[in-house]
Amino acid sequence: MTPRVALLREVVRLALDTLRANTLRSGLTVLGVVIGITAIVGMTSLIRGFDMSLRDSIRALGPNTIFVAKFSGVSIAAGRTVTELLRRPNLTVEDAGAIEKLAPSAGIVDIWLGAGGPPTQTRISSRGESTKMLAVLGATEKFADINFLELRAGRFFTETEVNRRRNVVVLGQTPYEALFGRAGLDPIGKPVRVGPVEYRVVGVLGKRPAAGGFDLGQDDFVVIPETTYRRQFGIQVFRRGSQTHQSVLIAAAPRDGATRDALVAEVQEIMRIRHGLRVDEPSDFDVVSQDAALAVWQQVSRAIVLALVVISSIALMVGGIGVMAIMTMSVTERTREIGLRKALGARRQAILFQFLAEAVVLTLVGGILGVALGSAVGVGVNLATGFPVSLPWWSFALGLGFSTAVGIAFGMVPAVRAARLDPIEALRYE
Repeated sequence: MTPRVALLREVVRLALDTLRANTLRSGLTVLGVVIGITAIVGMTSLIRGFDMSLRDSIRALGPNTIFVAKFSGVSIAAGRTVTELLRRPNLTVEDAGAIEKLAPSAGIVDIWLGAGGPPTQTRISSRGESTKMLAVLGATEKFADINFLELRAGRFFTETEVNRRRNVVVLGQTPYEALFGRAGLDPIGKPVRVGPVEYRVVGVLGKRPAAGGFDLGQDDFVVIPETTYRRQFGIQVFRRGSQTHQSVLIAAAPRDGATRDALVAEVQEIMRIRHGLRVDEPSDFDVVSQDAALAVWQQVSRAIVLALVVISSIALMVGGIGVMAIMTMSVTERTREIGLRKALGARRQAILFQFLAEAVVLTLVGGILGVALGSAVGVGVNLATGFPVSLPWWSFALGLGFSTAVGIAFGMVPAVRAARLDPIEALRYE
């Protein structure tokens, strides 16, 4: 065993002896470090888990699907005011037709009524049973294709049913479970009422993914043909000059061989021309892609991480001050020991290293406890709620690295003080 390794072992042993000799004081000292590292590891596991779940949910919409909306979270994240966004012109069915006709890269183009502004909501009822207020969407026969949704039962309505304004409906999971699933009934072909109007069920959609595994109302909807939607809810959306109070949401996907970026550029050009915008005027609509949605989430997650760093830093600073205090007391209590070691030939570097290493061991113990508790928090939340968690190795390394840095930063002052003690004065200390 080399002298350096032997010295390190001895230093670790002395540090652990200090912990055991002053259990309460040491425990209170490292408590701040434990809290800080627990927050870092625990919250990192939850944020990472939610991030992965959210990305999976966005990918489920299709990597190349884009949405054209009156406004979205992209504009809000860019600092636009709600008043400014509400003044934007509504999007119309004509806009969707222009994109389908004029964009060379466009493949599937769909329109969604009841999704581009305040949602249209009503109760769905059947056989005396009624649901809570659910969203009603009007769409074309392309809805399931562009959403990459799977049908759990039945089929989606056809182009003919859309053109002829048939009263057919496709149920999301929430109305299906409320009206048929609990009773174990086959809903296909059964009559249901969407508000006061009777429809025939032709299909049931599968469960949609949700960020974090939460029930965010992602299945609280039914889909009817957009022509039937306009007839029932009396919303005129064809002409820009008409008085409309609801904007259309347009969904589009590139054709085979075309790229999403090319489609985005073409859609922006078409919409800007239709809205009569000059070159120096900003767009009065949003084109949202998977990347844009993820960029908004990254801004939110950065703010969360920043808040976490601030909170954890306060706890770590408190723990660091405690480490400085206990190491200063340790230097005072062991002044004669330091003088004796120096009289026997110990160099300043060895004394400095010893006390600095003791401070690091103190905070490292807190770091290890914090990593264990943070991991337990993440796993516990996952087991209790099903919330996804992720515990990457670097979060453990980050926690231990922070605790080590605290030990070095706050242990340096008492270690330097110990190294600079005069051996004669130290031996005389009572």
